Amino acid sequence: MATSLGIIIILGLLANEVFTRIKLPGLLGMIIAGVIIGPYGLNWLSEDIIKVSADFRKLALIIILLRAGFGISKEDLKKVGAPAIRLSCIPGLFEGLAIAYVAMKIFQFNFVQGGMLGFIIAAVSPAVIVPAMLNFMERGLGEEKGIPTLILAGASIDDVFAITIFSTFLGIYSGSKINIGMRILSIPISIILGILVGVVIGIFLVKIFKKYSIRDTKKVLYIIGAGILLTTFEDLVKSKIEIAGLLGVMTIGFIIFESMPDIGKRIAVKLNKIWVFAEILLFVLVGAQVNIWLALDTGFKGMLLIVIGLFARSTGVVLSLLKTNLNMKEKIFCIIAYIPKATVQAAIGAIPLSLGVESGDLILSIAVLSIVLTAPLGAIGVSLSGDKLLS
Repeated sequence: MATSLGIIIILGLLANEVFTRIKLPGLLGMIIAGVIIGPYGLNWLSEDIIKVSADFRKLALIIILLRAGFGISKEDLKKVGAPAIRLSCIPGLFEGLAIAYVAMKIFQFNFVQGGMLGFIIAAVSPAVIVPAMLNFMERGLGEEKGIPTLILAGASIDDVFAITIFSTFLGIYSGSKINIGMRILSIPISIILGILVGVVIGIFLVKIFKKYSIRDTKKVLYIIGAGILLTTFEDLVKSKIEIAGLLGVMTIGFIIFESMPDIGKRIAVKLNKIWVFAEILLFVLVGAQVNIWLALDTGFKGMLLIVIGLFARSTGVVLSLLKTNLNMKEKIFCIIAYIPKATVQAAIGAIPLSLGVESGDLILSIAVLSIVLTAPLGAIGVSLSGDKLLS
């Protein structure tokens, strides 16, 4: 596994550098590097690292979400409250239902199969969006109207919404007795519980940091450890109650920063340094999960389905931003920022197939194709449009 890590680090750094030099997002280069060296490419990575890939990706995601929490202020959240809530559910609902309907027409799915596919694809990728938004925040782009914060907040809840509805369709297909009303109610409960758990952990860490003299480096390790345990707790109780763990992780950073701004700034700098390594792991391993040949099998129909879904999602974004003070350029930027898919699709795309769902192989193929098409498109679009569309 050590050799594989060495390959990931060296090739990830080189790919990042090459793509940055040609004015393309470095993460795109790392994803492509992952595809090339992964099990569906040259197969240079050991089975051991593929087995723990999900854990590495989760760790990297925790680090960047903590960093996001340290970058959000209370004033920013007040600016984006209602629009962020609308962005967290309306675009995903539009996209998921549109894909479900089109899949019934193109692939002869029933509505439940279409719903599973629709809400696998409907989840936006925090792995792609969060680093880009943090970059814009550091450069002050869109900060006057809180646009990066708006997208961060909306995207972090969007995943909760999509995964919960996907789980509902999966339960219906398997014959489980699902109370749809209760499942829908569980979404806001999950969000509230995630925030509350994050607040409790954040307050506890603040008290520890104020009471004891602890080096900033050790503070960072305590915070990352707390984030990991929070997501582990989420996995342990998910059969009984849903908790939006990743939202809770972001809340930990927010609470510490609000309570200890000076220390929060120093911790944010250290998290940025750790992110240099974590982003290589995240994006190269995301790329390694992509079976490019499986994606190509879906052909034109699969691409058409994804394009229709993106059009529906964009309509949802526009509706979510009605009655806001964003101008047309800024709304177009928000549409582009809501394009990329990667992490959720890589994590849950294979679940229907593993559970014996009819056409589960086709669902996985389209999920992979959505990564292949939208992760590069979204990453390039966000990178190039930010400087032109945000003030």
